[in-house]
Amino acid sequence: MLRFLEAGESHGKGLIGIIEGLPAGLSLNEEDLNFNLRRRQGGYGRGERMKIEQDQIEIWSGLVEGKTIGSPLSLMIKNRGEEKEHEKDYPPLTIPRPGHADFAGAIKYGFKDIRKVLERASARQTAMRVAIGSVAEAFLREFAIEIYSYVVRIGSVKAKRVVTFNQKIKAEINQSPVYCVDGIASLSMCREIDRAREKGDTLGGVFEVAVTGVPVGLGSYVQWDRRLDARLSFALMSIPAVKAMEIGEGIASAEKRGSAVHDEIFVRPEAEGEGDFSRYYRKTNRAGGIEGGVTNGEAIIVRAYLKPIPTLINPLRSIDFATKKETKALYQRSDICVVPAASVVGEAVVAWEIAVAFLEKFRGDSLGEIKEDYQNYRKRLREL
Repeated sequence: MLRFLEAGESHGKGLIGIIEGLPAGLSLNEEDLNFNLRRRQGGYGRGERMKIEQDQIEIWSGLVEGKTIGSPLSLMIKNRGEEKEHEKDYPPLTIPRPGHADFAGAIKYGFKDIRKVLERASARQTAMRVAIGSVAEAFLREFAIEIYSYVVRIGSVKAKRVVTFNQKIKAEINQSPVYCVDGIASLSMCREIDRAREKGDTLGGVFEVAVTGVPVGLGSYVQWDRRLDARLSFALMSIPAVKAMEIGEGIASAEKRGSAVHDEIFVRPEAEGEGDFSRYYRKTNRAGGIEGGVTNGEAIIVRAYLKPIPTLINPLRSIDFATKKETKALYQRSDICVVPAASVVGEAVVAWEIAVAFLEKFRGDSLGEIKEDYQNYRKRLREL
């Protein structure tokens, strides 16, 4: 079983992660993981804090001569600069910010100082989830499975849909200040963020994650918690600020008739069919690559909707736990828009769930054994 644990606070010594269940023989290096950590720290609309963190991963165990050895892989991201000021004396924070976990967390755990809530509820912990997801991406690349994440909306600005996936598209995504391949929309998104900043406000939006090269048969319909669509939903909804998600054309399909929603299946002449199941194809992918909780061989397409972050330069009204009176929430240094950064987190959590489902289907203690099992499966598909 592939699983992980991660821990750490926003202003503590650092973040740690432990991955168990990785096969032996997987090549890893810290720079590949650091690349995605830098992407998470980027994106137009981020705050000054990103200049402080400069996240760098350290692999502490489970790797010998650049390859996994089957034992738990442990990771560390040290907090830097003022991020380490965890034990300094600060006055208690008693005014919860609307939209954060402050109010509910303080009541749940009986804290008089809300700082104890925001230390862990902070989106800072997503840095380790990106590192862990990057390990999963490295594993999936061994099987020609690629993952793309990109922004399709910020505020009221919508981008054109991405319909082609390749390394050129990946490069274009990373070159955009908002991780959007639509150049005109990218400029409009940046202007939208600037206008929100001038007004002391924040912006939400939508990002999309696409997974290509996924074989038929990952996930299952036999139990509710083994459905891959359910697991992807859980993963995306666990990202701070994500308030909704959809798979394929899920939202649009709710107002259409079945004949305009479901993806018809066609067959090519035998001479044209090469590779896995390629004699069978679809002209559309409204299902987003998953039917009945199981991958159907098409690209997986998922979308996450983020609310504007609730830390505002012009704070909203709140209460003071200490005085029991109404007041204004305090302003904590923050971002204007985190949608581009959240897309990187979304890529990571989707990579993890696909890797878990892949290893449930194809077993082995080493990468070589898993590849052998996978090739045998592909052979069976071709025989169909």
